[in-house]
Amino acid sequence: MKEEKREKEIIKGRSYIWRFLKRFRRNYLGIFGAAIVISLVFMAASASIIFPYPNPRLEMRYTPPFKDWSVPLGTDNLGRDMLALIFYGARTSMKVGLGSIGLIFLFGVLIGSLAGYFGKWIDEILMRFTDIMLTIPTLFLIIVFLSMFEVRGINIIIFAIGITGWPGLARITRSQFLSLKKTPYVEAVQVMGGSSFRIMFKHILPNALPPIIVVLTFQMAGAILMEAGLSFLGLGDPTLISWGKIITQGRVSVATAWWESTFPGIAILFAVLGFNLLGDAIRDAFEVERVD
Repeated sequence: MKEEKREKEIIKGRSYIWRFLKRFRRNYLGIFGAAIVISLVFMAASASIIFPYPNPRLEMRYTPPFKDWSVPLGTDNLGRDMLALIFYGARTSMKVGLGSIGLIFLFGVLIGSLAGYFGKWIDEILMRFTDIMLTIPTLFLIIVFLSMFEVRGINIIIFAIGITGWPGLARITRSQFLSLKKTPYVEAVQVMGGSSFRIMFKHILPNALPPIIVVLTFQMAGAILMEAGLSFLGLGDPTLISWGKIITQGRVSVATAWWESTFPGIAILFAVLGFNLLGDAIRDAFEVERVD
């Protein structure tokens, strides 16, 4: 009997995923966004395989794009291959993005689920703390946090973005838990004596994941943009190649070597655009699924 029930659940889950994918592939902008995201993942994963680390070659300084096909996007003020810099910058952006949204998921879901499920004074305390975090400008809070460290490694940057980016996710998670805890199947598990931990993370959280996934997709774009902004301000990891840092170095020669700032700027634009388009498409597919 249990095996038959489990088999039905698996078939139902597969059917739900298939319907979601069927609706998602109708969204051409979403497919374009997914293609950009897949390209970013490929760039980050293959940077050291395709390109050697871009060390300075002063004899090739400011080589224009498409003049020397060994460096198709030209070189920077140190003679480094711009295409290689873009690939290595993608690796830094993806590390920061994935690491920070992992922390955002951890803090946001934990705080939001506790507030939404238990309510009362727990909800009041956690949501007032969340409101306080939302009133403080995120960039200002991150700059203050990073100023406490003499050496700003990538892990510090990931942690700074993660602990400041969770309030929005916490509020959405709370709203999902508030509505889902009143559903008949949750009430049935409560009557049967199920523990709060089991109800929260086995029965409610899986059903609350669709909007959480959408928010995390947008947060990924925000984390990439934030890392680029911090590097542009000189607050990034000095040992890593970053798109924001490349743009900063290219400011002094923008009139004569426009490509040094343009290409990393385009990379940031497409990275943010890709995740935003992907998030929109996922949201639309989930909304249609709920209507059905």
